[in-house]
Amino acid sequence: MTKYVYDFSEGSKDQKDLLGGKGANLAEMSNMGLPVPPGFTISTEACRAYLGSAGEGQPGTMPEGLEEEVTEHLEALEQAMGRKLGEPDDPLLVSVRSGAKFSMPGMMETVLNVGLNDRSVEGLAKQAGDERFAWDSYRRLLAMFGKTVLGIDGELFEGALDGLKEEVGAESDLDLDAERLRALVETYKGIIEEQCGEPFPQDPRAQLDQAVAAVFDSWNTERAVLYRRQERIPGDLGTAVNVCSMVFGNCGMDSGTGVAFTRDPASGAQGVYGDYLQNAQGEDVVAGIRNTVPLAELEKLDKKSYDELMEIMQRLEEHYRDLCDIEFTVERGKLWMLQTRVGKRTPAAAFRIAVQLADQGLITMDEALERVTGAQLAQLMFPQFDPKAERKLLAKGMNASPGAAVGKAVFDSATAVEWAERGEQVILVRRETNPDDLHGMVVAAGILTSRGGKTSHAAVVARGMGRTCVCGADDLDVDVRVGEFRTPDGTEVHEGDVISIDGTTGEVFLGDVPVIDSKVVRWFEGDEDAADDELVAAVARIMEHADAARRLGVRANADTPGDAARSRRFGAQGIGLCRTEHMFLGDRRELVERLILADSDEEQEAALSALLPLQRQDFEEILEAMDGLPVTIRLIDPPLHEFLPGFTELSMKVAVAEAAGKPSKRDVRLLAAVRRMHEENPMLGLRGVRLGVVIPGLFTMQARAILEAAAARIKAGGDPCPEIMIPLVATVQELELVKADVVEVAGAVEDEQGVKIPFKVGTMIELPRAAMTADEIAESAEFFSFGTNDLTQMTWGFSRDDVEAAFFSTYLEKGIFGVSPFETLDRQGVGALVRVAAERGRRTRPDLHLGVCGEHGGDPDSIHFFEEVGLDYVSCSPFRVPVARLEAGRAAAAAKAD
Repeated sequence: MTKYVYDFSEGSKDQKDLLGGKGANLAEMSNMGLPVPPGFTISTEACRAYLGSAGEGQPGTMPEGLEEEVTEHLEALEQAMGRKLGEPDDPLLVSVRSGAKFSMPGMMETVLNVGLNDRSVEGLAKQAGDERFAWDSYRRLLAMFGKTVLGIDGELFEGALDGLKEEVGAESDLDLDAERLRALVETYKGIIEEQCGEPFPQDPRAQLDQAVAAVFDSWNTERAVLYRRQERIPGDLGTAVNVCSMVFGNCGMDSGTGVAFTRDPASGAQGVYGDYLQNAQGEDVVAGIRNTVPLAELEKLDKKSYDELMEIMQRLEEHYRDLCDIEFTVERGKLWMLQTRVGKRTPAAAFRIAVQLADQGLITMDEALERVTGAQLAQLMFPQFDPKAERKLLAKGMNASPGAAVGKAVFDSATAVEWAERGEQVILVRRETNPDDLHGMVVAAGILTSRGGKTSHAAVVARGMGRTCVCGADDLDVDVRVGEFRTPDGTEVHEGDVISIDGTTGEVFLGDVPVIDSKVVRWFEGDEDAADDELVAAVARIMEHADAARRLGVRANADTPGDAARSRRFGAQGIGLCRTEHMFLGDRRELVERLILADSDEEQEAALSALLPLQRQDFEEILEAMDGLPVTIRLIDPPLHEFLPGFTELSMKVAVAEAAGKPSKRDVRLLAAVRRMHEENPMLGLRGVRLGVVIPGLFTMQARAILEAAAARIKAGGDPCPEIMIPLVATVQELELVKADVVEVAGAVEDEQGVKIPFKVGTMIELPRAAMTADEIAESAEFFSFGTNDLTQMTWGFSRDDVEAAFFSTYLEKGIFGVSPFETLDRQGVGALVRVAAERGRRTRPDLHLGVCGEHGGDPDSIHFFEEVGLDYVSCSPFRVPVARLEAGRAAAAAKAD
C-alpha cells in the first residue's frame, strides 16, 4: 500500500516532489537539530490521488489508507507532546499548511489553532494562565477556518473585528480584553452558521480532516491556477499538507512571530533583515494587519532569542548556500523555527547575492550563473524614474520590490483587470493585499499598500512576479470602498488619478514621473560612469562568465543601421535576421506600387532600378555597423499586396471620385491590382521564395544590392560577411532556382567591381515540409535559419494575428496551453521539427550552420532547448540580446552540471 504520511524526521530537503517545499525543509531543519515543533507531512501523492477521484464540480475522496495513517501519526504526535488533539483540559493544537514543490504565495492560507472548540478553549486558558490568549486563539481559528476551509468571505470577519474595535475605541486587536474576544468568538460562530447553514465543527478531528481536504482542493482554485500559469508551474504536481503542533506567539509581550531573511531580498545586502510582531501569530505578519518592527528590534526585546536566531540563520544560509527566508515564533522566550526556504528575491538582489556567495566560496561561478535568470536581467533593463524631473512626493513606504511604475490608481482587483484589458496602465492600491487580489496584481504595473512590510503578502508576491511594489506607506489613509486615499496634508487621490511609485526607494508621487534608461542599460550601451555601480558590477561579472561558458552564439534581428549598432553594443555577434520588406515602407512604397502596376518588362525593370540604389545604401550601412560579423539578410517575404492600399478603403476612394466625375487613373489601376492579387489566406499564398520564382527580377535586384554593398565595403577596407537567406522554401528545387540566380548575379558583380565577395546562400526553415526534407534542402543550402514564428503557425494551423485574441485565453484557462506557443517554443511539435531538420540537414552537410531567428531566440526556456538540439546561434530583438547571452551561458552551465 502507498505510504502517504511522513514524520518530519523521515524526509530531507531533496524530497520536494514528494513532501513539497515546506515539508522537505521542515524535515531538513529537524534533521539539523533545529527547534522545529513536532509534526508530519501528508504527501503530494495523496493530493494527486484525492484530486484524481474528484468529479466535475465535486470534491474528491481521500485515498484508501490515508485516514489510518493520519491517525497513526497523530497518536505519535500526541504521545510526544503529552497532550491529545483538542482535549478539554490541556488541548494539543495544530496548524495545517499547504506546501507545494514550488512556493505559491496565496494559494491557501494557513489554518492555525486547529483543535480548539467551546470546551478546549477553557482548558487552554487554564493551562496558559491567560484567558485573553485562549479566546484570541479561538477567534483566529474561527476566522481562518471560516475563510479558508468553508469559503466564507473574509471581509465578514474583518468587518466584525473592525466594528468591535470602533465600538470600544480600541486602536488594535491587542486592546481587546478577554471578554471582548469571547463576544467576538460568538459573533464569528454566528457568521459561520449563517453563511454555511450549520455550526462550526466542534470535533477536533473533523476540523483537521476538513482542513486537509481544503488544502487539496485549493490546488485547483482560480487563483492557484492563475499563479501557476504566471510562473509556468506544472498543474499536475499537487500539494503536500503539513500538520504541525502549535507554538504560540500571542501569549503576551514576551512572545511574538516574525519573518527573517539571511540577506535583504530587495537589494541583496548582507545584514539583519525581516519583520517582528510582538504578541501575534504568523498570519498577522504576512497579512500586514498590524505594522511590524524591524527584526533588529528583537535584540532589545528578547536578546536570548535574537542571538539564537542569528546563529540559526547563519547555519541555514551556509547549509543551503543561498538566501534563506525563515518564519519563526517566540513562545514565552522560547524560539521555534516554523519554516525555511530559499527566499524569493528581486532581480537586483539575485545578481548581487549570486556574486557575493561566489566570492565567499559557498558556490562556484557556474552556480552563480544558474542562480539568476534572463527574465531577471530583463527587469533590470527596464527604465527608472528621472531623478532630475519635478515631482510631488505623496508618501514613503517600504521599498518592497524595485522598479518604476506609473499608472492610474485603482482600489480593487476587478477594476484593475477591467482597466488593464482595455489597455490602461494601473497601480493597485490596497490597505493590504490578500490571495484574492492575485488577478489584480498580475495585471497591475505596480502595487501600493498602506500596511505591511517587506514580508507582507503584497511584497512577497510582487517580488516573485517582478512587479514594482511599495508597502507600508502608513501615512496614506486608504478607503477602498470610496476608491480614494488621502495624505496627512489633505491631498486626495481618487480612482483614475495617475500616480507613480518607486519600488527602489519606497516613494509615492502624484502624476506621471518621466523615466530614463536604467544603469544596466547604460552600461550595455558603453557608459563607463554606470560601471561604478555595485549592481552593474555584479551584472558585469555574471555576463562575463556567461559569455565564457556559452556555446551558442547570439545574433540580433535588426533592419536598420541604428538597430544593428545598438545590437553590437549589447553584445550581438552578428545579425541573424534582417527583414528587407521593412525597407520598402514609407516613401519607398510608391516604388513598389510601380513594380506591381508595371505592364511591361521595361516598366518593371525601371521600378526595380529605382529601388536598387536605395537597397544598396541600406545594406552598406548595416554591413558597416556589423563589420567583420555575419549579417543574414532575408529576401522579401510577405505578399506584395501588403504594400498596396486596403481594398475597402481604396474602393470607397475610387467610388467617391467617380461619383464626383474626377476618377484617378492611378487609383483605378491600383484597385484592379488589389482585386487581382487578393488572396483568401495570404499567409499561404504568393510570398517568400514563390515571389522569387514568379517575379525573378525582384530577388535578383535585392541580391545585387547586397553584393554591391559588400563590394563597396571591401573597397573601403571593411570586412563584410553577408548571408543571403531565401524564405519559405518547401522543396530543394525552389531553392536551387533562386540560388542559381543569386550566384549568377554574384559573378557579374565581382566582374564589374573587380573584387572577390565572400557570401553564403541559405534558407529559412519555416514549413513542416522543409523540416522533413531538410536532408535534400541541405544539398543546396549553406545554412539553415529556423523561422519559428511561421513554423509555429504552420504546425498548429492557425494565424497568430487572428487567434491570440480569439481563443488563446480560453486555451490557457482550460490547460490546453501552459503558455502561448508563440512565447515559448512548443517542444513536442515545433521543437520536434527543429530537431529533425537539424539532424537531417547535418547528415547531408556536416558543416551546415544552424540558427534560429524567430522571437523564440530570445525566450529563456526556448534557448535551453536550442542548446540541447545543438544549434549554432540564436537571434532575437536588440533589447533581448543580453538576455539571450545570459541564458545561453546558463544552458551551457546546466548541461555541464548534468
